[in-house]
Amino acid sequence: MNLTKKLPIIVLSFTTTFVSTAVITNTYNTAAQAAELVRNGGFELDPLVDPNNLNTTNPNVTDWTKFGDPMDTSLIKMSNFPESGNHGLSLGGFVDLSYISQTLSTQPGQKYELSYYLSSIDGVPDLDNQFQTFVDGNKIFDQKNISYQAYTPYKFNFTADASSTELKFGSVDRHAFLYLDNVSVKPVPESSTIGGIAVAGLLGIWLKKKKAIS
Repeated sequence: MNLTKKLPIIVLSFTTTFVSTAVITNTYNTAAQAAELVRNGGFELDPLVDPNNLNTTNPNVTDWTKFGDPMDTSLIKMSNFPESGNHGLSLGGFVDLSYISQTLSTQPGQKYELSYYLSSIDGVPDLDNQFQTFVDGNKIFDQKNISYQAYTPYKFNFTADASSTELKFGSVDRHAFLYLDNVSVKPVPESSTIGGIAVAGLLGIWLKKKKAIS
């Protein structure tokens, strides 16, 4: 299987709290990179093997909390199939949905962009999986029977309601595996801020030209 082919970005938008995704300027991109809220979103902080038992893969995921049936949560573990870096997260619970979550420090009223990469190695006739995404208890994505796909980017925007926001993923795959990597949440600057930066830049250019003429 060729897992390196490029796939289009899947962008979903929501009314009420969730708003459409928008990429504004390179200034926004630079600022967002410095304001990452997710800890260990690339799943690079843990080895593949449990240091207490070298015969088993590592069930620990630093900075994330797992919950559900122990049979299913034990299959949420480190993988050597990443989107980038050395590790990704394998989601292989096969009985019922299990979950992994992290609580983020947010500012009420601030808009944020959530992004992640999801891959599936499932195919017909053995296709029986489900993947869910929750932000502060709101289910913003829920898809069943995700057939084979290379790592594919997903993006959502949301507005925080409180000083802490729970990010949670639910998954089950009864025949194969789903893979998650590069989970990220970054603030989206207000348009007025971007406008102010643009005006300041234009003003600087004008002053330079004026000085050169005089």
